[in-house]
Amino acid sequence: MPKLAHACQAIVVAAGLAAATGSTFAEEPAAVTDDKYAWLEDVTGDKPLEWVKAQNAKAEAEIAATPEFKRLEGRILTMLDSDAKIPGVEKIGAYYYNFWKDKSHERGVWRRTTLEEYRKPQPQWETVIDLDALNAAEGLQDDKKWVWHGADCRKPDYDRCLVALSRGGSDADVTREFDLASKQWVKDGFLRPEAKGGLGWKDADTVYVYTDFGPGSMTPSGYPRIVKEWKRGTPMSAASVVYEGSNADMYIAAYHDNTPGFERDFVSRTIAFYNDELYLRGSDGKLVKIDVPNSTNKGVVREWLALELREPWEIEGRTYKAGSLLVAKFDDFMAGKRDFEVLFEPTDSTSLAGTTWTRNHVVLNVLDDVKNKLTVLTPSGEGWKKSAFAGAPALGTIGVGAVDSDDSDAVWMTVTDYLTPTTLMLAEAGKAGSVEVLKTMPAFFDGSRDVVEQHFASSKDGTKVPYFLVRPKDLKYDGSAPTLLYGYGGFEISLTPGYSGGVGMGWLEKGGVYAVANIRGGGEYGPRWHQAALKQNRHKAYEDFAAVAQDLAARKITSARRLGIQGGSNGGLLMGNMLTQYPELFGAVVVQVPLLDMKRYSHLLAGASWMAEYGNPDTADWDYIRTFSPYHLFDPARTYPPTLFTTSTRDDRVHPGHARKMMAKMLDAGKDVRYYENIEGGHGGASNNAQSAHMSALAFTFLWQQLAE
Repeated sequence: MPKLAHACQAIVVAAGLAAATGSTFAEEPAAVTDDKYAWLEDVTGDKPLEWVKAQNAKAEAEIAATPEFKRLEGRILTMLDSDAKIPGVEKIGAYYYNFWKDKSHERGVWRRTTLEEYRKPQPQWETVIDLDALNAAEGLQDDKKWVWHGADCRKPDYDRCLVALSRGGSDADVTREFDLASKQWVKDGFLRPEAKGGLGWKDADTVYVYTDFGPGSMTPSGYPRIVKEWKRGTPMSAASVVYEGSNADMYIAAYHDNTPGFERDFVSRTIAFYNDELYLRGSDGKLVKIDVPNSTNKGVVREWLALELREPWEIEGRTYKAGSLLVAKFDDFMAGKRDFEVLFEPTDSTSLAGTTWTRNHVVLNVLDDVKNKLTVLTPSGEGWKKSAFAGAPALGTIGVGAVDSDDSDAVWMTVTDYLTPTTLMLAEAGKAGSVEVLKTMPAFFDGSRDVVEQHFASSKDGTKVPYFLVRPKDLKYDGSAPTLLYGYGGFEISLTPGYSGGVGMGWLEKGGVYAVANIRGGGEYGPRWHQAALKQNRHKAYEDFAAVAQDLAARKITSARRLGIQGGSNGGLLMGNMLTQYPELFGAVVVQVPLLDMKRYSHLLAGASWMAEYGNPDTADWDYIRTFSPYHLFDPARTYPPTLFTTSTRDDRVHPGHARKMMAKMLDAGKDVRYYENIEGGHGGASNNAQSAHMSALAFTFLWQQLAE
């Protein structure tokens, strides 16, 4: 089933673009006349790009010209290019596939090996697609070069794949058909022109296509409004309509479940975030709605219907708690029965972080005060039996994914924390003694002098807000430690401990303290934690972050002069609000790919899709939205800490105009600001390792310059 991207997620979908224009950006937003900086919304206009280049040059001269920057950039790039990184794999047929970038493969190679070979310290890989070779063969230059967006390979033959490629890393992409046996693009095969949307297999000669079909085919959010069934050998214009959503919808798609013995087709209608419908599509093309609340996360796995509730649900005399996971036999449910079994029910300290279905089991990944615990559930004639995941680590952030849920109970398991390099293991769910360590990432920095702790800050309304702290073991509690506080706080995304060589090299090794705030708006405590900071309650996320900052000072770990903050996308909006509402708490701010103009956000690129999170600024909602719109909260008379804005020209999810306009407004007011816009990279900010290293080094160098002097 297609997944929708919020403002920050790496999983990419989004708005369709007219392929005939060759542009990777949506049509220009409606003109505004009351904003002197509106001209900067013209993404690729000559005048705005001249301004961007001038600002980039200033930032480069200030930050990137130092020997310290050069050393850090080089170390981060060496890490990113290192062969010692763990090559994550996906089982496709008999092979295990990996997409890999290093010094010799700037844009990357899609390659494959066997499990036996993968177990070796230095596996032998067979190249399937070389993006650098493809870019050279097609004569693509600079920001027009292809960036990998993934491959959908058809079961059970695994002979053909639908490969998605993006120009410069934008969300918009093309889909091409590829032959796995010959390792060649299929002549006259399926080809979806550049747009936001997708293409997915129905059978060997049929696909579901949801994309830009021309005027009126996209939603106000810029996502596909129509899904069609397309037969091989016919033009896409001849594809037949499967479902057409309303103009007020967010995203329409369809997909085929090819699980052997349980083949089914579904249509998904996303009305807004946290508001969607799922339909079973019969062989006659008729749609039958799966009759559950729209806010529920829905999934059909083999014979089971799985429902993760985002709101309490009362049905047939019983009320199920928000955050619960329910299952029922799918066919029985569609026949009218409402017999559910509760596989998980949250407590005050727990939430469901993930659910992994294998051939015979379900692995629940539960967060308990933001710490992972695994449980194995097994269906039986007497209900679902529960057991601990034998051999699962007791500490660290644990990630779990099925190797091949159709055929086995094997799962990949990763374990990491802020100071421990990631370990990849292979295990059998429900089988004791099956955990096998496959790969361990080397240490890219010396973390032996640091320790990880968890603390709780008290927010303005008394809510206890957890945060993680990485500090030197010999920290002097005198408020002098340069400290970097990171946050996000949106879209029910949880921030759990993870190893970052960049943070280690750029911050911890220098003696800095690193903190991560688990503020409301995130998913650390399930739907309730997220919903507590929606729309008119958005201020609670900002109060939480400010409370963590104040707690760090109260513990004499740091002080306002030494405290820097960083966040991107929705986290960039968080940074903008910290900058404009709490400037006295911080010594430096890094604002990355941000939303900032909340009056205009819903008219810029994919912004309309986030109104369920923030509200609609074209209605009475503006009365509260304006209270967290940094672009409007900026006061030329106030003093603000030194600030760095970064974004990407190719970001077609969060419009670069947000960062551009805020920078221009603050610059004209004489504030201490600098700006860097990467020409490529999409919403991730970079499209290759060199760009990633450069962007990371800019942020860390700037912060250290401001906080350690």
